[in-house]
Amino acid sequence: MSKTVLIETSARHVHVSREALDVLFGEGYELTPKKDLSQPGQFACEERVQVIGPKGSFPGVSILGPIRPATQVELSASDARSIGITAPIRESGDIKGSGACKLVGPKGSYDLAVGVIIAKRHIHMTPADAERLGLQDKQVVKVKSDYAQRSLIYDDVVVRVNPNFSLAMHIDTDESNAGNLAPGYFGEILD
Repeated sequence: MSKTVLIETSARHVHVSREALDVLFGEGYELTPKKDLSQPGQFACEERVQVIGPKGSFPGVSILGPIRPATQVELSASDARSIGITAPIRESGDIKGSGACKLVGPKGSYDLAVGVIIAKRHIHMTPADAERLGLQDKQVVKVKSDYAQRSLIYDDVVVRVNPNFSLAMHIDTDESNAGNLAPGYFGEILD
């Protein structure tokens, strides 16, 4: 049985809490969906913020919706180093003891004491996908990509199973560039 998975590149982005959104854009502000993402209910927003670290900043960083319980910034390792942020590799939502930065929006700035991470590579899938592929939630797998003379194997890929997910692997821009991947490319899940 073929165990292929779409590999998507996740560029730097921000997830905001209600508190951060109120500070950055004004009390009661609502996010404006721009484009649906591959994961159901997730969307890129029209709104953008500046992410500031000790050595530099990134203007115009996309916010992804909907609003989350905690604010989180996801950068590649290269991004984090270039603006002087020490960010651990973590699964989304695991922000305890993670990096700090300042976010700046049109109405104010928000000091994020913890919440900057380098997202651990992962595969989203439904329970039906997991059963078909013989995988379980939190299982760690390898995924082989063989594209444009840059064949490689992504190790330590976490399987995340949820009925609200859609089958796709997410990697950051550093990892995508290492494999010379293009949009719409598939990899093979290895056990």
